Amino acid sequence: MAMIDRRYRTLMPAGFGLLVLLVLAYGAPLIAPYDPTEMNITGRLKPPSADYWLGQDEYGRDILSRLLHGARVSLSVAIIASTLAMVLGVTIGLIGGYFRGIAELMTLRVIDIVLSFPPILLALLVVTLFGPGAVTLTACLAILFAPGFARVTYGETLSTRQLDYVEAARALGAGPLRIIAGTVLPNIAGPIVVQFSLTIASAILIESGLSFLGLGVVPPDPSWGLMIRGARGYMNYSAMGLIWPCLALVVTVLLFNALCDALRDAFDPKALPLSRIPAFAGGDDFDHAKVDLVRVDNLKTHFQTERGTVKAVDGVSLAVAPGETLAIVGESGSGKSITGLSIMRLIPEPPGRIVSGRIQLRTNRHGIVDMTKADEVTLESVRGDDVAMIFQEPMTALNPVYRIGDQITEAIRRHRDINEAQAFALAVDMLARVGIPDPIERAKSYPHELSGGMRQRAMIAMALVLEPGLVIADEPTTALDVTIQAQILDLLKSLQANSDPPLGMIFITHNLGIVAEIADRVIVVYAGQTVEEGKVADVFSEPHHPYTRGLLDSVPKPGSKERLKAIAGMVPSPHDRPTGCAFATRCMLAQPVCHDQAPELVETAPSHRSRCHFWREVT
Repeated sequence: MAMIDRRYRTLMPAGFGLLVLLVLAYGAPLIAPYDPTEMNITGRLKPPSADYWLGQDEYGRDILSRLLHGARVSLSVAIIASTLAMVLGVTIGLIGGYFRGIAELMTLRVIDIVLSFPPILLALLVVTLFGPGAVTLTACLAILFAPGFARVTYGETLSTRQLDYVEAARALGAGPLRIIAGTVLPNIAGPIVVQFSLTIASAILIESGLSFLGLGVVPPDPSWGLMIRGARGYMNYSAMGLIWPCLALVVTVLLFNALCDALRDAFDPKALPLSRIPAFAGGDDFDHAKVDLVRVDNLKTHFQTERGTVKAVDGVSLAVAPGETLAIVGESGSGKSITGLSIMRLIPEPPGRIVSGRIQLRTNRHGIVDMTKADEVTLESVRGDDVAMIFQEPMTALNPVYRIGDQITEAIRRHRDINEAQAFALAVDMLARVGIPDPIERAKSYPHELSGGMRQRAMIAMALVLEPGLVIADEPTTALDVTIQAQILDLLKSLQANSDPPLGMIFITHNLGIVAEIADRVIVVYAGQTVEEGKVADVFSEPHHPYTRGLLDSVPKPGSKERLKAIAGMVPSPHDRPTGCAFATRCMLAQPVCHDQAPELVETAPSHRSRCHFWREVT
């Protein structure tokens, strides 16, 4: 109860004040003591009295009654216009920001045309052409304010669509509409709510301004703008007729702003204080002992930029068998993560594109799927069910506005025909299996309420809850301290050992110590290419590439007093790759042939390959 009180404490004053205002406005026919259009010439400009609490205007009409009825008109126009503008603008902004390309061009350019006109002049033009009145004014204001919502939504969508939890939703098989409605929109709701409050305030002021000019509400209907217009000519005789509608405008605008700020804070969880799942039936078409879970052949993933083509992955091949762990290692920017995202088909297109190669994934329902050619429907059914991904930073990979259990439940129900209660029970069971204490309570927690290690365990639970055959772990322990790192590695090995059918894993890392502990085979990548591949014991004991030798020499040796040997030079620019061997500019063994001729990936020993002209000299 205390938690509820803290969340809604700031909401209550503004909400109560606005509720009172709305009751007075829309209850005006019952509350107002007089007809707002009834004139009493003998009472012109009379001060407040027992019969007329706020006095009378220039026609002897009751100011209080006109104020109440005018509130209903002003609020109705502002709320309806702002709501229509929000629906239209948010839809345009989401479409343009999420889909980009031609959708962005068609939606945002229309918005730019509307924004090119000064707001008040555009409103004056529309009202002048179509005539004054509440309906015309409402439609005009909706068109006028839609671009503001579109711009806010577009900017927030652009930044949100790149975050890991959006990629995680795609990895779990969610379609574009589901991601937009369930993942993107809730995370950008805060700025939209603030924009809504500002829009209502502006709409009330513009409605009053146009009514003041005679282009809004048509007399004798009451409006705050008309009241100000009428009282302005007599302000020297009776200033109260001008003060009351102005005060009503100020109070209303402040109440809406305060309420929307409170709503933003109350419903932003980041602002708060601090059984086994059955395997999918019908998946016995494969020999688990012999068929690879995934086979990648000569994968090339390029990105088009203003400076030219970036060959992020330029010829990587790999295969993972059931129960096997393959490590991909290399420096930052070597293409490790892009390889994993390419297998999942999560590369943003454009600017990225898989230009060649094959990614053959074994699935339960679709047989062998070539991920490079699969349609979106197939990809959505495969991701999360047959192949899953554990992202590097759980705080960005987990959706901050949903509870942990809700996110895991969504993943389950996306691929399993079960009800909410059953899915939640499976989610709690999976949280318990990954070692999270009190899993029921943790399932009801938001990501920020968990420690770093607990968040990573929740990410692992989400990835493994559907028992996929293949898991891609993209540096899942980088942000954790060494103790938690060891716990996460032990957890992954335990889950892999106890899985049936055997779980295959691609482990992306730059930490050679982790590779030695968890992997069976290792692929060393540099500048988007595989430079060495083999069993971990073979590669670490007898490397056949100078880059691998450099990585091993740069690892601190326990008890050694020797100075660490850093690899000389820098990774070549992705826009300017060398014509020969990509590592030649940093290699101590480089010869002229290395700069002129790119080496092939050749077998140097059983199950051991290297991309080097002089691999014998390395050993």
